[in-house]
Amino acid sequence: MTPRNHLVLAVYAPALVANDGRTLAVVRGMEQALPGLRLKWEVGEGGRLIELPQRDAWLVEATTRGKLPLLCNGDESYPVTVAGRGRSGRLSPGGQPQLHVHAELPLDASVIAAAGEMLEHVGEGAHAFWGHATPDAAALDIAYQTAPTLEGPPSPRRGLPALKLFDHIRSPEIPFYLGWLNYWSAAAAKVIGFPDPARDSEVLKRARRTASGGWVVQLTDAPLDLDNPTHLDTLKRTYERFPEIGARAAP
Repeated sequence: MTPRNHLVLAVYAPALVANDGRTLAVVRGMEQALPGLRLKWEVGEGGRLIELPQRDAWLVEATTRGKLPLLCNGDESYPVTVAGRGRSGRLSPGGQPQLHVHAELPLDASVIAAAGEMLEHVGEGAHAFWGHATPDAAALDIAYQTAPTLEGPPSPRRGLPALKLFDHIRSPEIPFYLGWLNYWSAAAAKVIGFPDPARDSEVLKRARRTASGGWVVQLTDAPLDLDNPTHLDTLKRTYERFPEIGARAAP
């Protein structure tokens, strides 16, 4: 039986602080984007599902402890999950601690249709620097761009460029890598030089502004499939256009 493909959604944002409402905004944003979604179960030890009748109040309390615990929709046949965890400054760009929000959803027609809006809601709700939404098959290839080998540096597949490790990136606004859908805050867009009307006409055809002045940029019409030569070429050309991504630009 072929495993179901999933959409991986992740954003990188400033670390949580006391009385932080961003985790609630993230969860509500996902629910708003995907009709019928309700993330009101906590995934406890051993995968046990715990229903949360007062989910919003519970989430606010968890946030005071610096957490976005693992939540799901309670449907094992159609699992949707989201969680957030802190990343220490020692392991983060510019030495600044961050919040990393990670969600997974089945890659079906309804999720594909909602993915851009969901990434926008999560990115804006988290006040993220940047983020992406990418099918997990393509995300695995992208992970090889930063994964060190036994011999030392990364050895990317499919001719993709090698990217710097997260803690070697000088600023939190610099995206680590590209995905199918990309959320760039206004600050991230400025750092990578987007948009340039003279060079970004093709990219702008699949891009839209967010309420905060950031962007959601879609690389391909269909979900990114790196077995498709056209998709792979688009990803490579976009890396060439934005050498700041992955800290590949000359200092």
